[in-house]
Amino acid sequence: MTLAEKAPTAAQRIATFTAGLRAQDLPEQVRRTASLHVLDTLGCGLAASALDEAAYVVSGTEEGAGGGPATGIGVAHGLPAAEAAFVNGVLCHALDFDDTHPESVTHVSVAVTPAAFAAGEAAGADGATVLAAVVAGNEVSTRVGAAAGGVFHARGLHPSGVCGVFGAAAAAARARGLDAETTAHALGIAGSMASGLLEFLADGADTKRLHPGWAAQAGITAARLAAHGATGPATVFEGRRGFYATYLNGVEVDLGAGLADLGQRWNTPSIAYKPYPACHYTHAPVDALAEVLREHPLRADEVARVVAFTDKTGVDLVLEPSADKVRPRTPYDAKFSLPYCLASLLVRGSVEVGSFTPDAIADQAVLAVTPRVSYETREYSPRPDAFGGGVRVETTDGRTFEAELRYQRGGAENPMTEDDVRVKYRANAGLALSGGAVSALEDSVTRLGELPDLGFLAAVRS
Repeated sequence: MTLAEKAPTAAQRIATFTAGLRAQDLPEQVRRTASLHVLDTLGCGLAASALDEAAYVVSGTEEGAGGGPATGIGVAHGLPAAEAAFVNGVLCHALDFDDTHPESVTHVSVAVTPAAFAAGEAAGADGATVLAAVVAGNEVSTRVGAAAGGVFHARGLHPSGVCGVFGAAAAAARARGLDAETTAHALGIAGSMASGLLEFLADGADTKRLHPGWAAQAGITAARLAAHGATGPATVFEGRRGFYATYLNGVEVDLGAGLADLGQRWNTPSIAYKPYPACHYTHAPVDALAEVLREHPLRADEVARVVAFTDKTGVDLVLEPSADKVRPRTPYDAKFSLPYCLASLLVRGSVEVGSFTPDAIADQAVLAVTPRVSYETREYSPRPDAFGGGVRVETTDGRTFEAELRYQRGGAENPMTEDDVRVKYRANAGLALSGGAVSALEDSVTRLGELPDLGFLAAVRS
């Protein structure tokens, strides 16, 4: 068999799909869902900007970057595309309120949307092109991550960074109109930029929120370099020194199976929205406790013990080491503490953006409850990481109440409604914008595929 007759590699198959994708060919549900995820993502970024979360990313970028054609949330002037994507990726993930694809355990939109928008602004693309870029990035990130399930987490890698860079590269390539051959090179280049360590769990450091921003920035850079002639390995995924072989050494991964229905089955509608600004592994137990409290109103002093139910990955992310979880060290650390989230709901009646401030995590009434939270492991789905969970509440007078969710709220099996997502967007965006601007931005994003350009993004500048 000659080189020309060889079967296409995974990167080449992805590139062919990406370069040929058009918004008008997408199923209506995919177009509508993609726009709604963009809206949700922008709302999260606007809320983070208004609350000065990750302010260092704006000031740091302004120090190192000049002007440019792309928009950074909260940045008054235009930025180069890569820097705008970095700012937006970090801010949109900063509150940990952004969407997640359960099967790949990847925060999808916070890498893909910033890359698609920044590359689209730089290229003067219309809304339909950018919408196609968003969908392409979604489909790539989710498939690259799903091929290995939760194994990335077990290796200490953050899929949102290491897998998200490929979705961002695909999105950037589509937004600037690269052909299939050049897009394949962009994906090959992106493989050498894949990064993201979970060591932030050791002390609540800021690095996790940087991962989607770096993925978005790297994706744009990879596409730009490919457009100017740089080459990347065609076997970046399946090669013996490729992405899976090195990052997951010893684990057999078959990305090809996930690509077999690329362009026929769509993952975009299965990306889960977040009802709470905390790690997804806290959500089902929090909702279960809320269900118990609706049926049996209890004061914190009436609760002797709360036993949380989660799977092995949930234990590692939000319950252990116990000493760190009962007294979160930073606001971001608290987002990965199930004892803190459950205690906040029990004491304050809510888990919301304001629950994760320096003053909130020092609330002694909440910290008095966190040591009463223990856990049991359960398996909720044969599929890895369906984010199921629950609680058993034991009262001081001997009563016991239990509730659980096999699938977290916000996912395909237990969905938030479109109205739920829009209400969430309006609350988040309203922290930064006037009511009129919130509505205008919502209308523009909803009609993204019909717009001649991305001029509406001017509303998110400071």
